[in-house]
Amino acid sequence: MADLATLAQLLDASLDPRQNKEGKRTRLYLVRSYGNKIAAELKIRAEEKKPGFALSLLQITASGNFQYNTRLASALFFKNFIRRNWTDVEGNYKLPPQDVMAIKTEIVGLMISVPRGIQSQLGEAISVIADSDFWERWDTLVDDLVSRLKPDDPVTNAGVLQVAHSIFARWRPLMRTDELYTEINHVLSKFSQPFLSLWQRLDAYIESHSGDKKALQEAFAELDLTILLFYDLSCQDMPPTFEENLQGISSLLLKYLTYNNKLLQTDDESEPGPLENTKANIFEALTLYIGKYYEDFGRHVTGFVESSWHLLTTTGAEPKNDILVSKALHFLTSVAGNREQVQNFSDPAVQNQIMEKVILPNVALRDSDVEMFEDEPIEFIRRDLEGSDSETRRRAAGDFLRQLSDQFEQSVTKIAMTLIQNCLQEFSNNPSENWRSKDTAVSLFYALASKGATTSTHGVTKTNSLVNIGDFFSTNLASDLQKDDAQPLIKVDAIKYLYVFRSIITKEQWQQVMPLLVNHLGNSNYCVYTYAAVAVDRVLAMTDETGKPVIDPASIKPLASSLLEHLFSLVEKDSAPEKVQENEFVMRCIMRVLIVLKDGISAVAESVLQHLVSITTIISANPSNPKFYYYHFESIGALIRFTASTHAEAVGAVLFAPFAAILSKPVDEFIPYVFQLVAALFEAEPTKPLTEQYKQLIAPILGPSVWEQRGNIPAATRLLSAIVPRAADELLSANQVVSVLGIFQKLVSTKVYEGYGFDLLETVVTTFPAPALEPFWVELVTLMLKRLQKNPSQAFNLRFVRFYHFVSSRDDKGLGADFFIAVTDRIQNDVFRQLYPGIILTKTQELARPLDRKVAAISLTKTLADSKAFQERYAKGWTLTCNALLKLLENPPLPPTEADVIAELDVEDSSFGVGFTQLNTVRRPTTDLYPEVTDLRKWVGQYLKAADQRHGGRIGKTVGETLSPDAKKVLNAYMSL
Repeated sequence: MADLATLAQLLDASLDPRQNKEGKRTRLYLVRSYGNKIAAELKIRAEEKKPGFALSLLQITASGNFQYNTRLASALFFKNFIRRNWTDVEGNYKLPPQDVMAIKTEIVGLMISVPRGIQSQLGEAISVIADSDFWERWDTLVDDLVSRLKPDDPVTNAGVLQVAHSIFARWRPLMRTDELYTEINHVLSKFSQPFLSLWQRLDAYIESHSGDKKALQEAFAELDLTILLFYDLSCQDMPPTFEENLQGISSLLLKYLTYNNKLLQTDDESEPGPLENTKANIFEALTLYIGKYYEDFGRHVTGFVESSWHLLTTTGAEPKNDILVSKALHFLTSVAGNREQVQNFSDPAVQNQIMEKVILPNVALRDSDVEMFEDEPIEFIRRDLEGSDSETRRRAAGDFLRQLSDQFEQSVTKIAMTLIQNCLQEFSNNPSENWRSKDTAVSLFYALASKGATTSTHGVTKTNSLVNIGDFFSTNLASDLQKDDAQPLIKVDAIKYLYVFRSIITKEQWQQVMPLLVNHLGNSNYCVYTYAAVAVDRVLAMTDETGKPVIDPASIKPLASSLLEHLFSLVEKDSAPEKVQENEFVMRCIMRVLIVLKDGISAVAESVLQHLVSITTIISANPSNPKFYYYHFESIGALIRFTASTHAEAVGAVLFAPFAAILSKPVDEFIPYVFQLVAALFEAEPTKPLTEQYKQLIAPILGPSVWEQRGNIPAATRLLSAIVPRAADELLSANQVVSVLGIFQKLVSTKVYEGYGFDLLETVVTTFPAPALEPFWVELVTLMLKRLQKNPSQAFNLRFVRFYHFVSSRDDKGLGADFFIAVTDRIQNDVFRQLYPGIILTKTQELARPLDRKVAAISLTKTLADSKAFQERYAKGWTLTCNALLKLLENPPLPPTEADVIAELDVEDSSFGVGFTQLNTVRRPTTDLYPEVTDLRKWVGQYLKAADQRHGGRIGKTVGETLSPDAKKVLNAYMSL
């Protein structure tokens, strides 16, 4: 077990240096501290390998002898350690059994006792453990939780409920399965009744302590978690206990939705207090119930609607109320969308009141919004464009207006347009003072004009038929893009309007406004140039109905150099790592311009490459914005994609230094990206030997540490597959083929990675001469046959069959069907007799990808033409093979029956962990092993016809004796092509 004091010192050093320095921070201090931080993290990772490491972290987390920040860092490392090391991909424990037992025994009690900030970290760790173990391997947990609940101890109860929420919240996004419902029923059978009883006792406790501030605060912390758990337990289906007690539950929800107590009110205008949090969570639960359980819950809705109206018309505009107001608006939006409740909103007088008293105030800009625009522009932009954990009133009010408009388009549009015109008139009366009125008008129009879902690729695609998108822009917003002195937020409104309605605006209109957008990239205001970058990015990605770009790439090429230089200057104007990677929207715009330029990149490649290398070096010091560095590496990928065919070696030489630094530090977040990019460079010139620089990658990529990180595996497999053909001589001379095949064995033994293993093996077989691999074939095929005996996945079956056909078709490399049969005979004599019809021929028809079916057809054709084993040992097999070939050629592929079949296309599969994201600009191209075969049926006929001549008419004779009349007809038709 690690020394606690030493480990605590390392944890202190690992804290973000921005949290360890008060007042003004110097750049030098930060650079040195980042270095110390990385060094400390590496030392802690070394400690991980020692027995009892996780228990040492829990001891530090639990001990009051250490500073809070040290305990928090310990809990954070514990969480991440559990994520990486609790189980392997097959679900087996990676830790010693005694550590597993000790952690599960101690963690619940520990989480109950530590401060709430630390609880959240331990809660995430418990959720990871529960994903693996709950409930079959942790069937005592619910009983343990229930036993810890105490009638009048809100602090302890809140800790218990926090543990429960960490586990049960996992159910919220899941699809219904028998296994999930078995788990939920296990919980409900033990937890639902004690939970309801606890809720009722808590209500009595709050009543009896209404004048005790400390007791109330503790009780509301428990109540907040109670509401969260009420949602958790109801998210899939209404628990029977809740259904039986729905009247009482509704009364409690309504009571605390309208509850007020001055002792719980806070002076902080920014952060929500206990009342705001609890009421917001009640609204979220109500929205769930009206959406899923209206048949049972509908009779209780009226009281909640009235309370919502009162709350929305009396709650202040302070930011602390934002989440509460947003959740209340979401609830009313759900009510308005319910066919039995919608008539409550049908009266135009009611609609007018809603517009004036609820929607308009929550769409209008507040002082806090303007302050964020000026002081925290990137947060303003993210909240506006992407949404965030803290819901925005404006978005929720817009959704409510959109729902009302969907239900009562004529009357709501008339009322809303009157308000919009009033706001615009206020602006016209005094533009310098009343510019916020114009912003309100534009925001109302966004919501009113939009119909249906807004997509990230196309924006709004369906609009309100009673308004004119083009006219509104021309009349009210176009001039703001042309005037230099327009208020920045109004310029943003104009740009956002184009962004939101980009699919509605015509191609001709875009060609007129595009120069204005490009000009605004040079605006001095952070928000203005960022919104311009967002709009430019999106419109460059758009195509018309014929598939042609809305903006002709040829019109961008003359601007490319100055445009990119300016965009890079925005990214690099402050050289601190956290500032360089702050604005992912500008980096995405750079990526888009490079993608649109395609081959035109070559004119600016040298300058662009210098900028990208500089940015890579800077952000490697402290990666902090995953979206930014994803777009950054996609930009490098675009450069490689469009220049590597002619300049791969030169580009690779420039990129080597920053990439080598990333791999040597290591910068874990960047390694999968680097592997993909280097692989793309190598794949661009597959026949060239590696340069001396890049030969240095061979030893590390064959080492175990690379393959221990799950997120590395897809990219590492691709890189190794790209290295093998370019370093074949070096691998052979150093006897490193054994290491490569060892990696294949590790990958193919694990369900999640078996596809990557086959990718690597196919590269090895393609690259090395048959004699070099001869010593390994029996071991390799034995491993596959053992997997086939152990209830393999559909994906493994298909990859094995694909590999068989890959080998069977490569008679030009000394392989072929007879070769594979000989290998299986060395494993077990005549095992092929069962394997071939039982697995290979059956699963061949299930191959879904056209190129896989093509290889299978070629494999079967060559078997029919030249296999001695099928002539001498497997005569019936010849007929089966011919029928399978005809079926493969005549019938379309069967639809996939399992997700495994398409798993390799799911590039953001969570099983890779947080470390792998596919770079689309350098996505690995599909390889056609037989590009010369363009008409498969014709090739099959000609190949068999030639073989029949070589073998003195043997094939024709066999066809005549064994095939059915229909099969003969089809095959003869092929042979006559």
